[in-house]
Amino acid sequence: MALLRDLGLTLGRWTGRPAAKVQQDSGDPDVARVRQAAGTGDWGTVRTVLEARAESEDRTELLWAVGDTAGVERWIAPILEAETDALPRLVAGIRHISWGWEARTGAYAQDVSQEQFEVFHTRLRTAERWLYEVAEREPGWTSPWYGLQMTGRGLQVGQSTARRRFEATVRRDPHHLGAHQQQLQQVCEKWSGSHEEMHSFARTAAFGAPAGTLLGQLVAIAHIEQWLSLDAGADAAYMGRPEVTASLREAADHSYRHPDFVRRGGWLQVCNTFAMAFSLAGERDAARECFEATEGRVTEFPWYYIDADPAAAYRGQRSSTGR
Repeated sequence: MALLRDLGLTLGRWTGRPAAKVQQDSGDPDVARVRQAAGTGDWGTVRTVLEARAESEDRTELLWAVGDTAGVERWIAPILEAETDALPRLVAGIRHISWGWEARTGAYAQDVSQEQFEVFHTRLRTAERWLYEVAEREPGWTSPWYGLQMTGRGLQVGQSTARRRFEATVRRDPHHLGAHQQQLQQVCEKWSGSHEEMHSFARTAAFGAPAGTLLGQLVAIAHIEQWLSLDAGADAAYMGRPEVTASLREAADHSYRHPDFVRRGGWLQVCNTFAMAFSLAGERDAARECFEATEGRVTEFPWYYIDADPAAAYRGQRSSTGR
């Protein structure tokens, strides 16, 4: 989803609160640098930035900054012919995932044309070819397996294959947030899983990880996913259940409230997710704590579940806390 205009600057100044503004990335200067280089076809800079990061969660955001940039599929093609190493193939694979979803769009399946699906699947199959080649050349790398989790969901490879791809990712990086987010989506009811399986996975992953990691977010996402599946009225009743609010508090204590929590990587999205979950649950104090931590910086996920303008959704829920 493209960066959306912030409409709340005046309101933010008048109330003394930070204006709600969608933040495209974590603020890491290398993200902007690699995105700019990708936009101009500067492979030398793209390579330098990517090679300077460990092949783990730390490199994920940089890869997607390249992969989400239009035109990469054109300038990477001659590089793939000229160079034999894994990195350009990884970039090509990630770009084809993003390019594939661009063709499909975020519409419901019934609103996507057969032609769109054909382009979508063709691009994902191309991505799989590049990613498997990378995995063979660099068996210790995480990113190809993370990418294969995404292509697998789009190509509907089935739960067993999807689970193997997730396990391959986390064997290399046990607390990879993106990998866990992808697997959580895989076991959601809307992707042929179930609410029970989704919540079980979220809790096992979150509380199986050391305190202070980002994985506590999974518990909040699972409750938001179930809320989304319910009709109006039933959704609010679900979020207000004592066991749901207790679950959210427990996950928060194990994650961003813990003394070992470090504000790095996806921490801002974690706080935005808990802000949304607590505000939907009517837990005003807990939600206010999260809103204050974000300082008006809005991540597109999960707010686009409420409104096509994530900043508007953020402002609405923040107002409900009295802030």
